[in-house]
Amino acid sequence: METINRYFPNLSEKQKEQFAALYDLYYDWNNKINVISRKDIENLYLHHVLHSLAIAKVITLRPGTKVMDFGCGGGFPGIPLAIMFPEVEFHLVDSIGKKVRVATEIASAIGLTNVRGTHSRVQDIKEKYNFVVSRAVMQLPELIKICRKNISKEQLNVLPNGVICLKGGDIQAEIQPYKNFTEVTEIGTIFTEEFFKDKKVVYVPI
Repeated sequence: METINRYFPNLSEKQKEQFAALYDLYYDWNNKINVISRKDIENLYLHHVLHSLAIAKVITLRPGTKVMDFGCGGGFPGIPLAIMFPEVEFHLVDSIGKKVRVATEIASAIGLTNVRGTHSRVQDIKEKYNFVVSRAVMQLPELIKICRKNISKEQLNVLPNGVICLKGGDIQAEIQPYKNFTEVTEIGTIFTEEFFKDKKVVYVPI
């Protein structure tokens, strides 16, 4: 939590309480349903929460924005972003039902009213969103092919609607088809911890 507070010093007391509650909730749920590596649960705030919040350093989502978390897993990046942007609607979607259950139970436990979860393949989701976010789900061209149909034409934010992904390592090959209009932000220029040195936020307008 110290790290979260350092990078986001203007959190409300409610937001601080919600972030602080995540560790015990994920620890308990992870003992029942493994959504985070058991070895990694101690790094929850750095490797999962703060990593997710890199998106909040790239774009400030306006009230009324609709976001789908594609392959939400245990709720990353969706849940940290939902805490950060309480007036934005987040739809957490994953093809593995038990992961969606963990994410929605945790969202409910900390009082998030702007989160809902669906156990489904994204291919079967027909709704429209301003943004689709994801973390390490699949290669960018495949992801865009699947979710292009879900991007709304109604614009609400400074950045045009599109896809925002958290990526690591060498991504040159997968962003090649979109290189002329893709924005890549090195997370290591935002957060100084060693963990983020090869991590990136990739934004592709659709």
